[in-house]
Parts: sequence; structure tokens; C-alpha cells
Amino acid sequence: MSQNSHNMNVFDRLAKKLQRDRTAKNEDYHQFNYIKDEVGNRLSDRVYDINRKFKKGLDLGCGYGHVSRHLTKDAVEELVMCDHSALVLEKASIPEDTTINCRKIEVDEEALPFEPESFDLVMSSLSLHWVNQLPSTFSQIMKCLRPDGVFIGALFGGETLYELRGSLQLGETEREGGFAAHISPFAAIRDIGGLLNSAGFTMLTIDTDEISVGYPSMFELMEDLKGMGENNASWIRKLHLHRDTMFAASAIYKELYGNEDGSIPATFQIIYMIGWKPDPSQPKPLERGTGEISIKDLYRLDEVVKNATENMVKQTAKEITHNLEDDDGKKM
Repeated sequence: MSQNSHNMNVFDRLAKKLQRDRTAKNEDYHQFNYIKDEVGNRLSDRVYDINRKFKKGLDLGCGYGHVSRHLTKDAVEELVMCDHSALVLEKASIPEDTTINCRKIEVDEEALPFEPESFDLVMSSLSLHWVNQLPSTFSQIMKCLRPDGVFIGALFGGETLYELRGSLQLGETEREGGFAAHISPFAAIRDIGGLLNSAGFTMLTIDTDEISVGYPSMFELMEDLKGMGENNASWIRKLHLHRDTMFAASAIYKELYGNEDGSIPATFQIIYMIGWKPDPSQPKPLERGTGEISIKDLYRLDEVVKNATENMVKQTAKEITHNLEDDDGKKM
């Protein structure tokens, strides 16, 4: 293992790069991009939800351009697309809006080469789950953002492929008396907020979504994961599975999770995150004690709102009556 042990590196980054290089060499590589294309489309919607035109944006771990292809000049004027795999980057689709000034750079997501305060917008779709030191990458993203810049990202969550993980564990235990890690670990949604906060991001928005895809069997699922470049790249991965173990796991998968039509479902949990670099122009929370409703009155919130509305109506009616009386006095 060439990595420093004190860094607690989980993933073999070179192996992951080689796996993704292989996907780019396949003539039908685009057929395996359905998950990443869908998430990229949803992530681009979040860019447009922000009512702002960004001067310079970064697509970090752009893959085959899953997000960038949807961007227009209304969203970003200049775009930098980067990926760890030069072969993938070469085939990445640039924005359909050719008026965007776009360039590609080969970049390792663990070591960003950009100058401080270089971008107004940083996007990353389904790339950062292969980063060993996610807190460090978040800090580097924060550093290269300009004040009031925004980071919009998506990564696979901890519930991703739970059916496959459980089936392989049960099948291997049954056939070999123990099991190894065949599915790479993913971040839990409860951890993402803390990591973003620690990196200095503010005004966080984090939500999760699930995409379920049906496959004829476990073998087609594993073949598609390989085609996506999402096969296991952890240091402790087991390089080979016995044939008996594979068939046992496939049978268990279909028995425990199979659909009525004979297919099997595979769940992909997606964690979406938005974080802003602090700036004095951003809205600030009210100081403690300035609230007009006590938290102890929350159980009777409807009553409090009703009373406040009635008081407001009475006050408004009183002011209108007073103004009318003043107008009558002036006329006389």
C-alpha cells in the first residue's frame, strides 16, 4: 500500500482511475451513464434554482459532462471542466450552449490546483464518494470559491446498493464461512452537514433522493456498475469471487428483494448538498431573544397566529378610521 497509513485512506485512487479509463475505451460507454445523466440533470436544475448568473464555474469530477451539458450562458459565463481520468475528460460533453467559454483540465479531486477565490460556482456530481479525505476536499473547494460563492454537489449515500451488499455478504458467508467488503463504503447523510460546516460553508441545504433501477439479475447489475466505472476500489477489496458464491448471492438477492416480474431492484441513494462561502452581504439569523413567539407556545401555534392576525386587523382598522377622521376635519 503506497498511501500513508496515518491518512486512513480507504480507496485506491490509481485503481479507480484505471477503472474509469477502461469505461472510456468501451465504444458503448454512453449506455452505462443513465444514473449519472439523471443525477446530473437534477443537479443542473438546482443551479438554475439560484436566481443568479455566475461569472466562472467549476465542474469538479465532470465525468462525461453529466452536468455541464445542461448549462447555458444564462447560468454561467465561463466554465472549467475537470476530471481525474484524461480519457473520460476527452469524451466529456461540453455545454450545448457554445457561447459559454469552456475548457477542460485533468485534475485530481484530492489536490485542487486552483488559485484562491477563482470561482463563483463549484459543482460536483457523483464523483466525491471516491475521495479519501472528503473534509480536505471540501476545504479546498471553500478556498477556491469567491465570497458569496456556492458549492452544489451530489454523491452516493450510505443506503446505495444495500440489496447487493447484503446478498453478497449472505452468499459468501454461506459458501465460504465469512465475507469481505465488496461494496465500497459511502457517506451517511447525517455526516455531510457536519463536514460542510467544518469546512466553513454556511446556509446549508442538504436533501436526499432514491433512484430504483430494475435489472434481470444480479449479474447484469454488476456488469452495469463496471460499465459506469463504479466497481469497488477500496484497498481491502477482494479481487475475485468464487462462482458458487456468485450464484448463491444472486439467488439470495432474488429471494429477498426480487420483484413480481422476476427482476431485481437496485437502490441508489443520492445526497444533494448546497453550501455558501460566507460574505457580509448574506442574510444573518436574528439575535437570540428577538423572537415574538416563545418556543413553549408552539403547541398552540394556530391560536397564537389567529390572535396575532386579529390584532393586526384591529390595528389596521383603527389607523384607517383615524386617517378618515383627519381627512374630514381638514375638509371642514
